[in-house]
Amino acid sequence: MKTNNSYLNNYKNLKVLITGSTGFKGAWLSHWLLGLGAKVIGVGLKPENDSIIFKSLNLNSNIKQYFIDIRNFKKINHTIKKEKPDIIFHLAAQSIVSQSYVKPLETFETNVIGSVNILESVRLNRIPNLVYITSDKCYLNLDKTGSYKESDILGGIDNYSSSKASAELIFRSFFLSYFKKDYLSAASTRAGNVIGGGDFKKDRIVPDVIKSLSKKKTIILRNPNATRPWQHVLEPLSGYLILGEKLINKKLKSNLQPSWNFGPHKKNCKNVSEIVKLLVKEWGNKNHKVIINKKKLFHESKFLSLNILKAKKELKWEPRLSFKETVNFTVDWYKNYFFDKKMINITTKQIEDYSNK
Repeated sequence: MKTNNSYLNNYKNLKVLITGSTGFKGAWLSHWLLGLGAKVIGVGLKPENDSIIFKSLNLNSNIKQYFIDIRNFKKINHTIKKEKPDIIFHLAAQSIVSQSYVKPLETFETNVIGSVNILESVRLNRIPNLVYITSDKCYLNLDKTGSYKESDILGGIDNYSSSKASAELIFRSFFLSYFKKDYLSAASTRAGNVIGGGDFKKDRIVPDVIKSLSKKKTIILRNPNATRPWQHVLEPLSGYLILGEKLINKKLKSNLQPSWNFGPHKKNCKNVSEIVKLLVKEWGNKNHKVIINKKKLFHESKFLSLNILKAKKELKWEPRLSFKETVNFTVDWYKNYFFDKKMINITTKQIEDYSNK
């Protein structure tokens, strides 16, 4: 994989364990790390019927995959103890807000207890580095117009948000109790509204729109005026990789707080109607029918934006894609998928194009 980010070559031959490898972000990260020459170990549930990206990238053959539920401490701890990775990227989660209302116990068990299991296994097995991914929904969202920074209050009105806030609080407890050293060795990251090819989860705006477009069905919107920080999946993943590289090479001193926001530039914060309009245009069907379902099935915040100044200053990271490029990358992936193109090549090219921007 040819890129201009030479520092990421430090992952070559490192043993990297990714929880949630069968999910959307985890599969993209696994493929990227493979291209960097890392020895990738995946941990995750068996892919669901609507989880196509793990299969599309042939990851079951290309990485060392364990089908494990992170709620099972005995199994996850045995795997981590056996593999002894150089770094863990913890992405496994129940990530759908609507699902957190239908199955609250599963959501809290996965996002809270599952995350505790990872932290405890890292502690017991003395894993040297951890990047612990939560969500921008971990902040107590009062629909303010400003951007949330890492020191803002955590909290959640709905089950999903509160599970992510809880996961962050637990991380901080472990960090202060066990991981605080001269240099950071563990860090938590917050990003959300990630879009890109391969996501087919129900009740996510982009997958729902893509499915409607591909089947020539009416697009139904729940909350057209809600504003979100839309970003392509490669944006936060590049941040995780940069952060992980700096942890591995002890480049971040412990006087830095261990939590990091990864989001787009403010001009990429658009409402749902705007992203749907551009998705429809890029798909090539400007007259596709769109209706609004005014029935509110669950709580959704009206506005959310992240302050990314810390990542820009300390990691030299910043988003590379415009709003239009973000949508273009996303639509291009899905179009190639529906035309039965070889998605390993398409995905690799998108990573290369992104990295070389």
